[in-house]
Amino acid sequence: MSNLPSCGAEAVETKKVVCALFIIAVLGLISSFALYQTKQPQQTVVIYTSVDQVYSEPILKDFEKKTGIKVLAVYDVEATKTTGLVNRLIAEKSRPQADVFWSGEFVQTLLLKQEGVLSVYRSPAAGDIPAQYVDPDGYWTSLGARARVLLVNTKLVSPAEYPKSIFDLLGPAWSGDDIGMPYPLFGTSATQAAALYAALGADQARDYYVRLKSRGLWVVDGNSVVRDLVASGQLRVGFVDSDDGCKALRDGAPVAIIFPDQEEGGLGSLIIPNTLTLIANASHPREGQALIDYLLAREVEQQLVAVGWIQISLHENGANSSCADMSNIKYMYVRFPEIFAQFQPAMKDLSEIFIQ
Repeated sequence: MSNLPSCGAEAVETKKVVCALFIIAVLGLISSFALYQTKQPQQTVVIYTSVDQVYSEPILKDFEKKTGIKVLAVYDVEATKTTGLVNRLIAEKSRPQADVFWSGEFVQTLLLKQEGVLSVYRSPAAGDIPAQYVDPDGYWTSLGARARVLLVNTKLVSPAEYPKSIFDLLGPAWSGDDIGMPYPLFGTSATQAAALYAALGADQARDYYVRLKSRGLWVVDGNSVVRDLVASGQLRVGFVDSDDGCKALRDGAPVAIIFPDQEEGGLGSLIIPNTLTLIANASHPREGQALIDYLLAREVEQQLVAVGWIQISLHENGANSSCADMSNIKYMYVRFPEIFAQFQPAMKDLSEIFIQ
């Protein structure tokens, strides 16, 4: 009997102490796990975008709210639209800082592809976007589009005087003081120049810009500056993007949007889509893919149409903007690779023409 364990008060107290220590240990583990969970880094994605911040930022904020992924955005300035960010992406190629690039045009995106900056990603959200707006190799996808248009001041220009073609601006009815153009070395103005080189041939396109420059036209920092000069009556006509024209109309300015060169045999109006790309060796590739999928969704495209950033839907049966009559618009038919091939020759010529 003396070898049996004690069942007295000491044994009971010992069990209580053991149980208490066990409970404390369990609570400590639970607390440590909860602390570990709270210290986990938030998912993030870094996007460089040349899309005006007033349009892109609300879309990116919506993505944050719906996914919980924090968006760190870097925006470009109007005067060097797209070009500045593209140069930065090329410089960062060996140690990329961005995960996604959202461009307001396409030529510089093709340059990034050539430079090996981009990664292949075929988004399931692009299933109904026409093939000509999707890179066959999978490096970029288009998101809606804008058009290059002429904007006229309706107090200074009667409907009978509206230019029907960009070539009308070389005629006697227009002086250099009437006409405004963004520097054709940046952004969509540069894209339009490359497109003219592709459509007309280098000699004829160069001659066009030489003749425009010789007339003493206003060359300014960006489409929005041209828009405001036309809206205020300081210029009679200017080269802008369709979103600039639509904004002027929404603001009540006395302006009209002209899609040029619509006559039979005419060049048509240049269509410039946004482009989305995933950056090669990105730090957050899954989050980048999720952001691209979100931005390519039909609903987001229609949001961008509604707020006025894009005017032309690329999704099947998508609604275009109602700010201008875009029914039966004739678009310039020049393939993107052909435009890209003419970009450097055009920039070399235009640097000589416009930079003294």
